[in-house]
Order: sequence, then structure tokens, then C-alpha cells
Amino acid sequence: MSAITATTTASEARPGRAPAPPVTIHPILDSVARHAWADYVTRAPAGTLFHHPDWCECVAAAFRHQPLHLLARRGGATVGVLPLLGVRSLLAGELLVSVPYGTYGGILAEDAEARAGLAAAAVRLTHARGARLLELRSAVGGLAGWVDDRRYVVFTRRLPSRVEELETYLPRKARAAARQARRREGLTVRHDAGLLRLTWGLYARSMRRLGSLNYPYRFFEKLVETLGPRAWVTVVWKGARPVAGLLSFVFRDRVYPYFVGVDERRRCTGATNLLYLSVMERAVGEGLRWFDFGRSRRDNVGAFDFKRNQGFEPQPLGYQRYVPPGATLPDLSPGNPRYARLRRVWTRLPLALTRPLGAWLSASIPG
Repeated sequence: MSAITATTTASEARPGRAPAPPVTIHPILDSVARHAWADYVTRAPAGTLFHHPDWCECVAAAFRHQPLHLLARRGGATVGVLPLLGVRSLLAGELLVSVPYGTYGGILAEDAEARAGLAAAAVRLTHARGARLLELRSAVGGLAGWVDDRRYVVFTRRLPSRVEELETYLPRKARAAARQARRREGLTVRHDAGLLRLTWGLYARSMRRLGSLNYPYRFFEKLVETLGPRAWVTVVWKGARPVAGLLSFVFRDRVYPYFVGVDERRRCTGATNLLYLSVMERAVGEGLRWFDFGRSRRDNVGAFDFKRNQGFEPQPLGYQRYVPPGATLPDLSPGNPRYARLRRVWTRLPLALTRPLGAWLSASIPG
């Protein structure tokens, strides 16, 4: 894909001033462009882990999705990025998604001209590839003519400045559950990247119980390898037995507790409450300022209510989709009634089958 000049009124000359250089859109194909992309995301106020090349490269490596990332330039300066991956789905054909398996994505841009240029280039790419869908997982939408996806909300909250303040930060019932887990159940917590495979096993077990697909272990492994100390592995134990595990990520001043798993056979009151509290304690201790509980579907009552009971309030996400003329909008959401029977069957299958099958099928459903 060659550079594309974006022609909008933002680049027109003002009286007495030289015209600003036009915005041009470029594919990200080499290390120089990759560095510009990473630098821009790191300094952009709305930049997230999921916009960063670290996340996108882990996705591409684990799922074999095709990188189609775009960079906006004005003169010699980077003024916007659109991380974008092509997903060849066995269930829905080709999909372009920003960003697969992430809470956030979409366009980061300095101004309306750069934003419009990136959106237009992505639409042209969608048509050129014959894709059925272009999805932007933006925190804030606003692209005219696109389909709004209002199914998801996100739960974020500013952390206190001292660990002691967490005692009053959480609602009373959440505090009591975590306290009971420690004192009455005798649960303990370990932060240890060496427990990654164990954590993935707990996660895969939980996904089967929920009737959902697990991601492959190589995705977890690649993320921890790439992010290093920015990836936290946390496990709750009952004596020598693991009860719950969590893989969290750190980006700038924010922690994302992301992949969680619980062994439903170990009935320990408050294990999940203790798991998240332990990550909050570590985050505050390391000077982080935000706890990002991630997204939930509005109809996923269990996850939605649990996060609210931890003192977090839902905030709408501005996800948007572009559907080419003549194409039908695919619905791969777990909430699709068409999948209800399959999900019930999934919960009854052995882990020896759901783990490899889920890892394979998840490449077609970009979570």
C-alpha cells in the first residue's frame, strides 16, 4: 500500500500563513515506522497497551493474523496511528479489527484531518481485501456513518495513593470477602511469572465452565516474554493447591488485570476478591494510578455485577464498525443466541479436548 494523501480543509492555508503540509497515510513496514508507532502511543493521552506494537505483535505471532497497521504523518512528524490486524475467520470470512483480543483499539490522532485520513485509508483497505467488517474498538467513537456497537462497557477507577487506603477503597462486602479469604480460609498469594502455565490452566478451566473458548498458551507465553516485568502472574493458594490465577499487564500508570481463572472444585470463599485485592496492593505499592477492570458485555450479568460490587461503575465504550455495501454484519459474540446450545455442550466436554480446540477456534473469533 503506497502513501495516501489526505485532503481535508484542515490543511488549507490561513490568511497570512503558509499552508500546512497534507497528512499522508503509510503502512508500518519497517523498524523505523515501528519505532514511530511505539513512541506515538506511549506519549498519546489516549494511548493504551492494546494500541502499542508490543500487544499487536504478540497477537500476530500467536494467532497468525496479518499486520495491516497504518501511520499518519504531516511533514516529518507522526500525527496518528491505527493498529490494525486482518483476521481470516473460518466462521465469518476476513475481518479487519483494531485490536483483536483487546479492550481498546481504534484511531489515535492529533487532529480531525489525521483521524479522517486514517479512517478513509482503513475503509479503502477493507474494500481492497474484500473484508466483511472493519471494527474499531475505540474508547470514544464519533465516526459518521459507522455502526455503533453499544454492547460493551468498561470499568476503570483511580487507585488510592497508599496501600492502607485500600481498606476503605473497596465496598464493605468486597473487603469482608477478601478478609475472610485470608483469615478464615487461610488463602495465600504469590506473584511469580514462573506460575504462568498454572495460571493458563486455571483460565482454560474457567473458560470451559463459562462455555467460552480459551486462547492458546503461546499467547500468554509471548505476552510475558515480550512485556517482561510489565506482565504480572498472580496465584491464590489453599495450602499447596492453586485456587485462582490472574495474568495482569502494566502500561504507563495503569494496571490491567486481564486473564483470570478459578478452580471451581476448590470452594474457597473470597478467593477472587483476594486475587484482585492483591493486584491492587501491588499496583499501589509500585505507584500506579489506575485499575482497569476491562470490558464486559452488558448482558453478561455475572461479570458486570462482580465489577460493580468491587466499587467500579460501568462506562460506555465507543466501539464502531464499518460494513461494506452488500456485506452482512457478522455476530461472533458469545451472547449470540445461535451459539447457546453449543456453549452448553462445551461445558460438558473434557479439558483435554476444549483446551486445544478452543486455542484453534479462537483464531477465528478475535475476542
